[in-house]
Amino acid sequence: MKKIILSLVVTLTGMAYHPSAYAQEDTVQATKFRKYWNSLINGNVDRTFERKMDMSFVVAPCYTREGGVGIGGAATALYRLDKRDSTMQPSDFSISGSVTVKGFYGITLKGNNHFKGNRSRLSYLVQFQNKNLDFWGVSYDACTRNPMSGYKRQMINWESDYVYKLTSDFHIGATFKMNYTSVSELTNSTYLEGQRSSYFLTGMGVSLQYDTRDFILNPKRGIYAIIREVVYPEFTGSHNKTIFSTTAILDAYRQAWPGSVFAFDLYGQFNNGSIPWTLREEIGSGTSRMRGYYAGRYMDNNQIAVQLELRQQIYKRLGCVAWCGGGTVFPSFQKFNLRTVLPNYGLGLRLEFKHNVNIRIDYGFGKQTGGFVFQFAEAF
Repeated sequence: MKKIILSLVVTLTGMAYHPSAYAQEDTVQATKFRKYWNSLINGNVDRTFERKMDMSFVVAPCYTREGGVGIGGAATALYRLDKRDSTMQPSDFSISGSVTVKGFYGITLKGNNHFKGNRSRLSYLVQFQNKNLDFWGVSYDACTRNPMSGYKRQMINWESDYVYKLTSDFHIGATFKMNYTSVSELTNSTYLEGQRSSYFLTGMGVSLQYDTRDFILNPKRGIYAIIREVVYPEFTGSHNKTIFSTTAILDAYRQAWPGSVFAFDLYGQFNNGSIPWTLREEIGSGTSRMRGYYAGRYMDNNQIAVQLELRQQIYKRLGCVAWCGGGTVFPSFQKFNLRTVLPNYGLGLRLEFKHNVNIRIDYGFGKQTGGFVFQFAEAF
């Protein structure tokens, strides 16, 4: 019996403590941490020719003008479908999500997939968002006179563009868009001006593009010009009218001295007068234009915005930017007024997270406003 008890004690003791097992687990954890740390420290090295997918990720505190302080995570990756073609820029995708103290949570997936042969590209954006937002109205005039209200806004958004090269620089594209937006807990329903609280809309379109950029996410040189026409037929959504939407963009990039890039962006979005509020243009939305404005502070059918940005490398992977510009939203060309143009300018820092892909931290100023923007890739 004593031998049996002694054997049991030895067995239980061995189960409770195995120095070699603990040491092995610590080694595995240390190896994982070193790999992760190395992906951050050396993440800017191009490894797309040796790996199927070159990915890095980060989890950190975050801040948005609308959502406040929170916790966020993001992963971005570069890859090549044809590793033998060194002249073709790599494909990319990123996924990011966050939760904030103001009840905001959301996830975004976006990317650009370059197919073999470098003749076509698929660009895509998928978003899900739940936001508790301030609200002033759905037209510029209403936004300037109404006191601040509030609502909860939920959105599912899908945008995709398939582009085919006609020549080395000219492309023709097909567009598909789907958007569902709904609001609840609306403090003042009159701010919707008689429109519904939710809409489901599906659009299809075509585009013509001229593109000589060397890299989509961080161009150093080249020109990008696009004209896109999208139609939202009445029978493909919950709006009782057919909607027409036109997008025009002109971007130009040029190096002036070593480490510098001057970037110019002219943006126009024009919609017919029957467009529902969920598709109307919002100053400050999208984190690319009119940075620093509260998204939705000014809203209307159409938008024109322009910006000039200087991007300067400081040291190795660290850089900075400064920009100035302006923009406005308006109901129609007949009612466009230069006095409604809002100023925009700001400063930012850049850190090369992946090869030629920056994390950007911008602080933008505007008319009686200002705010931070955190994002992957350049603004335009």
